[in-house]
Amino acid sequence: MLLALGTALVSGVSVWVNASGVREFGDPGAYTTAKNLVAAAVLVTIVAAGRRTGARLTRPEGARQWLGLAVVGVVGGSVPFLLFFEGLSRAGSTQAAFLHKTLVLWVALLAVALLHERLQWGHWLAIAVILVGQVGVQGGLPGSLGSPELLILGATLLWSVEVVVAKRLLSSLSSWTVGVARMTVGSVVLVGWLAVRGELGVLGSLSRVQVGWVLLTGLLLSAYVATWLAALARAKAVDVTAVLVLAAPVTAVLGAVVDGAALGTQDGWQLLLVAGGALVCWLGMRPRAVTARA
Repeated sequence: MLLALGTALVSGVSVWVNASGVREFGDPGAYTTAKNLVAAAVLVTIVAAGRRTGARLTRPEGARQWLGLAVVGVVGGSVPFLLFFEGLSRAGSTQAAFLHKTLVLWVALLAVALLHERLQWGHWLAIAVILVGQVGVQGGLPGSLGSPELLILGATLLWSVEVVVAKRLLSSLSSWTVGVARMTVGSVVLVGWLAVRGELGVLGSLSRVQVGWVLLTGLLLSAYVATWLAALARAKAVDVTAVLVLAAPVTAVLGAVVDGAALGTQDGWQLLLVAGGALVCWLGMRPRAVTARA
């Protein structure tokens, strides 16, 4: 759960940084591809240099595990990014944010059905509190779903599938193996997408400012992937996903402290997100405490 909290902190900072970084690029697809390539390179470098510290790759056994890693790279590290940013470019931020935060609900349903995770009543209460808090933050439920909103919802559903597939793989593969596969396979797909669109040359003509933003956001993304998968290997999928909502208050605080953004009435709803995330943390840590006493 501490790893998941670290992931939420990294995510909150990343959202705030990416808001500025993406403005330096005219094409969100090129921006995503560039920072994903950096993240993949960072993870590969850590594994190559850190074998003695436990950062190691595990060789997949059989076609099923190889296929699972490919699925993680496609449905987690590439296609949903394209869907999300394309939808975000045409949808309102309110609808996009709410649809993305429903990830915890889809993961909970899939975790119960496919991973056979046992959720306590507190989990469902926490999910309800988180969703209500998100509705309050966004100022109400989103309106009708058009094609942009459906793209964002599709990306969210793909990310929920990735959580389930990654969780199964992590039972026998190291988190570094899954992380490297996610970013390398995903980067290959994204590069291929740019090539098909005839925009591959954008990666070779970045300005110094753009390179700086790509390096920074790529480092943050590598930290996110490493801590998130390490947490997922050790805790329930729903616990790790629910704790990630704590990224939203982190982003709001950074916006207020650094950018001088005023905290309005809607930001008070962030307290519900904190309450839901805290409840999940307590539920996730409690079994370990009981085991330790036993």
